[in-house]
Amino acid sequence: MVHEVRGVVARAQGEAVTVETVLVPDPGPGEALVDIQACGVCHTDLHYREGGINDDFPFLLGHEAAGTVAAVGEGVTNVEPGDYVILNWRAVCGQCRACLRGRPWYCFNTHNATQKMSLGDGTVLSPALGIGAFAEKTLVHSGQCTKVDAAAPATAAGLLGCGVMAGLGAAINTGNVTRGDTVAVFGCGGVGDAAIAGARLAGARTIIAVDIDDQKLDWAKGMGATHTVNSSNTDAVEAIRELTDAFGVDVAIDAVGHPEVYKQAFEARDLAGTVVLVGVPNPSAKLELPMIEVFGRGGALKSSWYGDCLPSRDFPMLIDLYLQGRLDLDAFVSETIGLDDVEAAFDKMHHGGVLRSVVVF
Repeated sequence: MVHEVRGVVARAQGEAVTVETVLVPDPGPGEALVDIQACGVCHTDLHYREGGINDDFPFLLGHEAAGTVAAVGEGVTNVEPGDYVILNWRAVCGQCRACLRGRPWYCFNTHNATQKMSLGDGTVLSPALGIGAFAEKTLVHSGQCTKVDAAAPATAAGLLGCGVMAGLGAAINTGNVTRGDTVAVFGCGGVGDAAIAGARLAGARTIIAVDIDDQKLDWAKGMGATHTVNSSNTDAVEAIRELTDAFGVDVAIDAVGHPEVYKQAFEARDLAGTVVLVGVPNPSAKLELPMIEVFGRGGALKSSWYGDCLPSRDFPMLIDLYLQGRLDLDAFVSETIGLDDVEAAFDKMHHGGVLRSVVVF
């Protein structure tokens, strides 16, 4: 059986997205059909529309989602119809060299659905990050479904599918922030604010938010920042040193992905401190650092892929913390919208007017 649903499609680079009829097949072996309840509008979707990921147009956008399993294919045992799940784009294979070394969060051979979704004329769609969740239903590999407590609303739970998990994980998993640490986060959008929330959750004593937008700095305070620095009128590195007894921070997180911001993060960390890059850089960006400083400062320079998360481990745990009132996922939701409003949400995102717009079904 083929299901006809409405979905948000990016047909060509830079063109406004359209809402079109999408054909979704019943699940085959290892696959799951999911009724989407909510999907966040993530900057990665905008990257897809702008051709910044690849040129496999047309794309079925959306990936930061939660919903209910409608049907499963042959051999699926991890979920069943009726399960409430968060979708993830790193369904680990269990067999690659990273998985076999006990590091599945680095899996180099993640799974996606084998069957393709398409437009009514037969044009095959490329689902964003192998998900395509700006649609009433989507088809994914069953490993992309992580069952969580259904008491958490989809508007909040779905955010763990990408941006919020990336930020939380950058602090907790990649940066290894622990109690008593000092942390600086550069860039206070959705990912940066999630890193701030993660640092607070981990017990950091000083959390410094850096941005050029006072509105975003106000949001950062609400997420747990103890200090803020507007780097449009203040030297961020000097300000961070003043707030850390001239030492710099234990962990500096770049949630922007710009070479100049990364240099600030590098210079703002303490000796033997850690720099974490979680902001996605432009493919053409180049970074130049003095090697004697890389050597002399010691510590670690890390990249954070999806917050180095393991969905089966992290999603249920974070949902439990949300339900206990210890992680305010609702604070990331600036507005709820319909499928027809995604293009407008991209514009708001571009101008920094929201943390997250969330499509609800």
